[in-house]
Amino acid sequence: MVSARIAALVLGAGALVAAAPAPTPTQPAKLQDRAASCTFTDAAVASKSKTACSTIVLSNIAVPSGTTLDMTKLNDGTTVIFEGTTSFGYKEWEGPLISVSGTKITVKGASGHVIDGNGAKWWDGEGSNGGKTKPKFFYAHSLKQSTISNLNVKNTPVQGFSINSATDLVLDHITIDNSAGDITDGGHNTDAFDVGSSSGITISNANIKNQDDCLAINSGTNIHFVDGTCSGGHGLSIGSVGGRSDNTVDGVVIENSTITNSQNGVRIKTVYDATGKVNNVTYKDITLSGITKYGVVIEQDYENGSPTGTPTTGVPITDLTLSGVKGSVSSSATPIYILCGTGSCSDWTWSNVAVTGGKASTECSGVPSGASC
Repeated sequence: MVSARIAALVLGAGALVAAAPAPTPTQPAKLQDRAASCTFTDAAVASKSKTACSTIVLSNIAVPSGTTLDMTKLNDGTTVIFEGTTSFGYKEWEGPLISVSGTKITVKGASGHVIDGNGAKWWDGEGSNGGKTKPKFFYAHSLKQSTISNLNVKNTPVQGFSINSATDLVLDHITIDNSAGDITDGGHNTDAFDVGSSSGITISNANIKNQDDCLAINSGTNIHFVDGTCSGGHGLSIGSVGGRSDNTVDGVVIENSTITNSQNGVRIKTVYDATGKVNNVTYKDITLSGITKYGVVIEQDYENGSPTGTPTTGVPITDLTLSGVKGSVSSSATPIYILCGTGSCSDWTWSNVAVTGGKASTECSGVPSGASC
């Protein structure tokens, strides 16, 4: 009997063992389980250990040549703080120098910090059109419900912030000072903010000195630029639109901003013989001064960086509002220039548009009712 009971117990235990579930795979550390704050002084270590900390402090990081300060695929809710001086080694390559992605990410600068792109090492007056291969500065790609704020940037080699496939992203109090590139064979194509295929983007309180667009929206929806100061570049631009995989700009408000000592002020450019649309765009309370080429320029003839002089209708510009666009252009400049195809610009509303100085254009065409040239 005893032997029978022991056998039964052994068999029962074996059945229990057989029924035991497989071990649960180890899960990534939750936010509350990670170190509260980690300070890094080495770019490679920071990139490798980025998921181990809820707050990442990048202190006086010297990024080696030809490498990206990689803050991509961060855990949800991570904070990244730039502290001291961030610098980059020289090499001809496409970049980016910095890349950040994730959800509910906070990127900000500590008091007294600077992110120095060391642009003079690459500048040759050709930008991304030739000469040295130059790295783009900052990829804000696939950032969702996130904030980038209080960054002090200078001397980007070419384009600054590339905002792509982003949703509900705020960029606030970003300063970019590329004025050292205002020399012969200096900075070129140093766009401050390039926006593409993104939605719910707010850029506020930007202070930009550069040699190209202060803002360039190539595609995207629900984009807001407010309280910006732009100097030395090509103005606040929609476009160029067309010729990409995404060619829709819909729902843009650009307001309460100043553009000084720049080639252009308000600018919309669509690509010659391309398709797409520019709809529901408002420029409101824009102040211009020292504009050397066009105060307001809207053209549907852009090709390979230059106008053809012949507009096409494949990218209509509709529901455009200009309100309170005021200021002056230089004596050699054109206050307003509009070149639209037949019927491809419509539903425009202009009020309190007063751009003085320069010489009025005699070559405007396709100007819709509600606007003047």
